[in-house]
Amino acid sequence: MMQKKRVRLTLLINLFVYCCFSGIAYSQTQTIPLETKHHALVLQVSDQQDVRISYLGRRLNRVAEYKSIPDTYKQSTDYTGLLNSAYTPSGSRNLMEPAISVTHADGNQSLDLRYVSHEIQQLEDGISLLKIALKDPVYPFEVTLFYKAYFKDDVVEQWSEIKHDERGAVTLHKFASANLHLKASAYWLRQYYGDWAREMQPEEEKLTHGIKVLDSKLGTRANLFQPPVFMVSLDRPATEHEGEVLLGSLQWSGNFRTDLELDPQNNLRIISGINNYASDYSLEKGEVFTTPVFMYTFSAQGKGLASRNLHNWARDYKLLDGHGQRLTLLNNWEATYFDFNEEKLKALLKDTKKLGVDLFLLDDGWFANKYPRNGDTAGLGDWEENRSKLPNGIGTLVKEASANGVKFGIWIEPEMVNPKSELYETHPDWVIKQPKRDEYYFRNQLVLDLSNPDVQDFVFGVVDDLFTENPDLAYIKWDCNAVIYNAYSAHLDNQSHLYIEYVRGLYKVLERVRAKYPTVPMMLCSGGGGRVDYAALQYFTEYWPSDNTDPMERIFIQWENSYFYPAIASANHVTDWGKQPIKFRTDVAMMGKLGFDIVIDHLNDNDLAFCQQAVKTYNGIKGTIWHGDQYRLTHPRENSVASMLFVDKAKEKGVLFNYLVNNRYDEGSHLPIKLDGLDPERNYRISEINLYPGTSSPIAGEQVYSGDFLMKIGFNPQVRKARESVILQLEAE
Repeated sequence: MMQKKRVRLTLLINLFVYCCFSGIAYSQTQTIPLETKHHALVLQVSDQQDVRISYLGRRLNRVAEYKSIPDTYKQSTDYTGLLNSAYTPSGSRNLMEPAISVTHADGNQSLDLRYVSHEIQQLEDGISLLKIALKDPVYPFEVTLFYKAYFKDDVVEQWSEIKHDERGAVTLHKFASANLHLKASAYWLRQYYGDWAREMQPEEEKLTHGIKVLDSKLGTRANLFQPPVFMVSLDRPATEHEGEVLLGSLQWSGNFRTDLELDPQNNLRIISGINNYASDYSLEKGEVFTTPVFMYTFSAQGKGLASRNLHNWARDYKLLDGHGQRLTLLNNWEATYFDFNEEKLKALLKDTKKLGVDLFLLDDGWFANKYPRNGDTAGLGDWEENRSKLPNGIGTLVKEASANGVKFGIWIEPEMVNPKSELYETHPDWVIKQPKRDEYYFRNQLVLDLSNPDVQDFVFGVVDDLFTENPDLAYIKWDCNAVIYNAYSAHLDNQSHLYIEYVRGLYKVLERVRAKYPTVPMMLCSGGGGRVDYAALQYFTEYWPSDNTDPMERIFIQWENSYFYPAIASANHVTDWGKQPIKFRTDVAMMGKLGFDIVIDHLNDNDLAFCQQAVKTYNGIKGTIWHGDQYRLTHPRENSVASMLFVDKAKEKGVLFNYLVNNRYDEGSHLPIKLDGLDPERNYRISEINLYPGTSSPIAGEQVYSGDFLMKIGFNPQVRKARESVILQLEAE
């Protein structure tokens, strides 16, 4: 008996000494609420110093009542409180999918993370940062959790920092950014899939028990098959106006992974971060591994409010120049493809002026001499002007554009290389490829190794040289068409770091570009929408949703993107894709940042006059589209007519887009469409705009309705055959 008492006393003394030196103070349960305007994430520190998520949902009026939230798990000492962990470790007491998994320097694979301390900082008005320090009781291994709350936008960003003080390297097998926990009677997941020209195809399903994984293993152009964005509805599928829903996404331009695990007690765990596929990370002593940011917004009033939260947040904090202007443009790609010369381009510059847009964009095919860029099989990587096509260089075209009163922009794809190029011949060691295997090409090209600082210098130099030689260059279209086959870096000693170091290298280049050229507009393109996320959009003013510019298809692609990204970021071009008339094509492209990719000389007089007037009309309404609130009124997948409304912040102006998406007999807007976002006490005058020459509107411009009437009764835009697209303007009186 005395021996047992001595052992117990020794254990207590050791525990006391550990607590003193580790900084862990065993005390009563603590509650740590993180609040935004309408939402709360509540963390609890248990008596065992486990950090749990006790609540995620609508904000309570009384902060003190968060302490009274009941445990969402059945009380059982067998579960030891880790099932709703804020950052679940593996190998010790955990029974579910971990957020972090490691092998210590001594080969042990267990990890236990206990609360040490927390602090809340007020970064600026309406933005707070919660830091929670966790530590393993046995190993000198630490994790700091970060929660950045944007109060008025109801958005939270999460990430983690991982470090250790062990005697050798620790291998990180999994290293998530976020570990959320939700409680509801049921959950519905809305996810997206796609391929080239089929981006953002939605699927919605009820989650069943087990794990659903959303991920990418493509390395670059990571969104080609699946983007990182998703929605989770609680209790029932959320609509535009009703239901509790969480919109989330990882801010990372490479391989991502999101696990959605529904446990036997009907709790949903969302774990999101870098995809750990082929990416074990060797973390050296003293090194800090910072995960990318996971962001989410929670709405108790449906998907529409959640998306407007994200739009406001993105314009304020994420999108480059989110409250600024954008350039309308004419692109030569579908007019010439690779077949052009200086004279053709000078004629297109005159067409740019004639059309009335701001900028001419020279697309692919302007470079390379030994292996001329006359198709997509050669020249990529050799970024000097093609002397046959452009004997006087880019500078002459920039000056010609200025003489015509327009700006000049250019296409580049600096991350890629054709095997048939001087760059490949000179620096085969700069290319991602296996040294002893056959080369596999995606669009006849390979990916340059951005983990290599020399390659980073080269890619930055592509941009820097263009601006150094042509200071008046006004726009960059940055493309990325290939994925990573046969992943191998001649530069890296540890090949499992390649997917991570590639993205880090990309960001280093983009940071250098923006440090030197902070205001130049740049389009984020990746064979269409193959790389769209908020980490990349910090460096770009806009993104290209899809190479598919068929206006009917674009209605659906732009619609789904609009849940996560504001209209000012969506580059939409009028092209010859599709069978719809020029008015329909232009009306669809107006729901974002307008551009043209057509042969102006091929337009008849009425089509040209319409396009010229449409540019002027767009210039009058673009502020409402770019900076206003967006409301989806009738969904194209559920109705014959798709209707999208933009309302400015003062609720003084609105623009309502309407499109016939079902051409069957007698389909159209037979009933009024209920509007949203207006001031119910104000009166609004409704008029039709962007009419085709020679046509008249059945909608009288003198019609005035109260906002209350328009939101409760609605208005019929009279969309039907021969009126397939209708744009209405609302002006408060």
